[in-house]
Amino acid sequence: MTVESEETGRKGPRTLRWQSQAVLLALIPVTAIWLTLAAGQAWQIAHGLVLEAAVISLGFAAFVFVFRAATAGGALTGGLITAALYVQTPGRHTALWPLLALVILTFAATRFGRKRKEALGTAEGKHGRRASQVAANLGVAALAGIPLREALGFGPTVFLGRAALVAMVAAMAEATADTLSSELGQVVGGVPRLVTTLRRVPAGTDGAVSLVGTVTGCAGAAAVTAVAIWALPLSRGEGLIAFGAGLAGLFVDSLLGAIPERRGWLNNDAVNALSTLAAAVLAAYACRWLRIDY
Repeated sequence: MTVESEETGRKGPRTLRWQSQAVLLALIPVTAIWLTLAAGQAWQIAHGLVLEAAVISLGFAAFVFVFRAATAGGALTGGLITAALYVQTPGRHTALWPLLALVILTFAATRFGRKRKEALGTAEGKHGRRASQVAANLGVAALAGIPLREALGFGPTVFLGRAALVAMVAAMAEATADTLSSELGQVVGGVPRLVTTLRRVPAGTDGAVSLVGTVTGCAGAAAVTAVAIWALPLSRGEGLIAFGAGLAGLFVDSLLGAIPERRGWLNNDAVNALSTLAAAVLAAYACRWLRIDY
C-alpha cells in the first residue's frame, strides 16, 4: 500500500523544517567525505574513474536543473549522490542505470496531471525538488553502497558484498514506488482511504492509499528492480529481495504518513528518509538470513 500524500510541494510546519536539515546533515556529509577519500585513492590507481564520475555527475546535475526537476541545491546534491553511486559501482555494470530509470519515472509522474495537483495544492514547486528532498529519496541508496567500495576494484569486476548492493537497489525501488504512487494516485487513483482506518479521505492526505496508486507504485519498483537485475547484474533472487524490501518500505511510508506525519511529529523529508532506510535495512537483513553476502 502506498501514501497518496503530496510528495514534494508542501514544506510543512515551520517547526519541522529542522528535520529536513537533519536529513541533509545525516546523509550528505558522510557521502561527500567518503567520496572525497575514495576519489583520492582512485586517482592513484585509475585516473579515468574520477574523471568519468565527475563528468557523469555534472551532466546529471545540469540535466535536472535545466529541466527544473530540482533546484540548484537539489541538482548539486543529486550530482554528489550520482558520483558516489558510480564510484561504488564503476564501469558499464553500474547502479546509475536503475538511478536513471528512477529519475525518468519520477520526473514523468511529477509532471503528469499538474493542473489537478495545483488545484489540490499538492503540486511540486516550479523549480523542482530541494536538496533535502533529493537527499531524503536518494541518500540512503548512496550510503548503502559505501561498504561495496571495500570489495570492488576500480573497473568492471564481480560484485562482492551483495547485501549492500541489494540494499542500494531496495532503497531506489522504494523511492520510485513512493513517488509514483503519490503523484499518479492523487490524479487518477479515485477516492483514497487512510491506511490505518480505511475511511475515505481527500486526495493528498498523508497516509492515504488507493488501488491505482498502489499498483503504479509496485510497477515503478518492479521497473527499477528489473533494470538493476539487467545492469548490475543481480540474480533474480536478489532482485526479488530488493523488490520485496522496496514494497515493505512503501508500507512503512504509509504508516509514517498516517500516524506521526499527520500528527505533526515528522515532515515529508523525514518520512521519505526513514522509509528508504527501512527498505535498505530489511533487504540487507534478508540477504544475511539467506546467506547472500559473499
